Amino acid sequence: MSGSNVEVEEKAASKQCSQVQVNEYKENENSDYTSLRPVHTTSGKTAKVYLSPFSLSNTKLFKLSRSPFENNSYDAVSRKKTGRKKTCREVLTSKMKTVSSKAESLLLKPPSDAGTESTKLEPKNTAEPVTLSVNMASSDEDSSPGLDDFSGLSPYERKRLKNIRENAKFFASLQLSESAARLRGMIKRRQQPESKRKRPKKKENEIGCRRSMRLLKVDPLGVPLPVAPTQPELEEEENPLLPPGPLEMIPENQDDSNGLLLKASLKTWAEMSKTSNERTEEGLSSIKSYKAKLSGMVISEATVCKVTKGAITSVALHPSEERTLVAAGAKSGQIGLWDLTQQHEDEPYAFYPHSQPVSCLYFSPSNPAHLLSLSYDGTLRCGDFSTAIFEEVYRNEGSSPSSFDFLTEDASTLLVGHWDGHLSLVDRRTPGTSYEKFFNSSMGKIRTVHVHPVSRQYFVTAGLRDVHIYDARHLNSRRSQPLISVTEHTKSIASAYFSPVTGNRVVTTCADCKLRVFDSSSVSSQIPLLTTIRHNTITGRWLTRFQAVWDPKQEDCFIVGSMAQPRRVEVFHETGKSVYSFLGECLASVCSLSVMHPTRYVLAGGNSSGRLHVFMHQESF
Repeated sequence: MSGSNVEVEEKAASKQCSQVQVNEYKENENSDYTSLRPVHTTSGKTAKVYLSPFSLSNTKLFKLSRSPFENNSYDAVSRKKTGRKKTCREVLTSKMKTVSSKAESLLLKPPSDAGTESTKLEPKNTAEPVTLSVNMASSDEDSSPGLDDFSGLSPYERKRLKNIRENAKFFASLQLSESAARLRGMIKRRQQPESKRKRPKKKENEIGCRRSMRLLKVDPLGVPLPVAPTQPELEEEENPLLPPGPLEMIPENQDDSNGLLLKASLKTWAEMSKTSNERTEEGLSSIKSYKAKLSGMVISEATVCKVTKGAITSVALHPSEERTLVAAGAKSGQIGLWDLTQQHEDEPYAFYPHSQPVSCLYFSPSNPAHLLSLSYDGTLRCGDFSTAIFEEVYRNEGSSPSSFDFLTEDASTLLVGHWDGHLSLVDRRTPGTSYEKFFNSSMGKIRTVHVHPVSRQYFVTAGLRDVHIYDARHLNSRRSQPLISVTEHTKSIASAYFSPVTGNRVVTTCADCKLRVFDSSSVSSQIPLLTTIRHNTITGRWLTRFQAVWDPKQEDCFIVGSMAQPRRVEVFHETGKSVYSFLGECLASVCSLSVMHPTRYVLAGGNSSGRLHVFMHQESF
């Protein structure tokens, strides 16, 4: 009786379970069991599906479980031990485990074996089936070969297994494994880059090919040459300082053992200096007549000569009206004297009274037989033609002087400017070394110093970007304040000079490519700017800087070098108009510095290779 009652209860449970119609299941992470959504079927086909409730948290789809055979035997043993049959709930649980194990086996097997393994996973224990009404009118996707035998799987599981198999076929068609193997082989076969070949080290005593025998210090027969004697230490210095005191006027470029030619020349220069002061001053001529006289000045091969070895840094013309004597100071400290009247001489005289550049050169206004020269080496010397000696007037090796001018007409007192902005008053009347009084200006650097021709207590200085006018009577040893400060310049200033007769004008040369003319007729708190002339003053580092200077005969006109082609020397009026340009076939270089004769129409210009170019009238040759 008990057995029959159990069968009746199981049949009743199976009837209740068979009333649920499903075609898929949906997983819910928040629920311990699967939920089945009822679907009304339209076909009469039915399928037997063994479902059992399971927990998603405890059951993994890809976890290995016991096979269906082990489950069936395990259930039989448990029934024997309990002595009763399983309920509907237990049956559903066991069947769901069977379905899960089928899916796991399909995923673990290759897709090609899915059809063969599906027959093995079909449950054989059908003694207690639970029939559910399922829609079997599925699409062609669900009835693919190899999956129709899984009548115990839901459409979702079959669709999923079909996608897995198609993806596996797609990746197999790509042949990724073969490509990966081929790439690995290529990487293994790739050779390591060869390291750069190390150059063999040269031997210390190895003699290279095609070396001259002079460098090897051997004669043509291969015999080593004798070792040259070592030079004295004094010759190793590039510009050694000359000893203090007077120096004899001995030319460096003339082979005159007796010195007869030099003595004759010095005697001639000394005699012509006595008559140079007897000239009469002429009035200011008109621009028209002045331009006509300038047009008569020419240059020829006879008036071009190399006077010094280095670049010319200063030029001076002797005031004699009988002879044409030009002096040029060089960057090497050399002074060249060229007398154009003595045509029989091959080359001019060259002396070395200084060891560094000669920045300023003047013939004395009281005695033209004296040639005063200032150098960066800190010395100021006076070359006397009558005694043939360069006397030392001033010496200060601690400060480099840049320019000087005569503070008095008799040339007894000199005003010296230094590169560091200091000023020195030098009195030549004291015996021995000249007396010096040191002053400190308000400028950081002084390039040129020029004294007013009428009111000689005033002088103008040009520095970095300032032009100052001082009163020599109010100089201070600590800091001297200028009377006038001109601030119109934007770059460094090369020079500033008063007009030669009245001093009513000041012309400046600036690196901003402008020439400026100021009105200095009334030395007051300021001097107005009259004219600005556009002029190229960029000479570069290898050429001496331009300096505009006044013509002593025509104080409203000044002369300046030019960078224009063809090469020329230009003359401007104080209003900015161009008066004349000196041109010629023999002028093929830039004349940075120019000077005009005080009474004659003679122009001398020096370039940066030590060559002098002289323009003059033909009857003066």
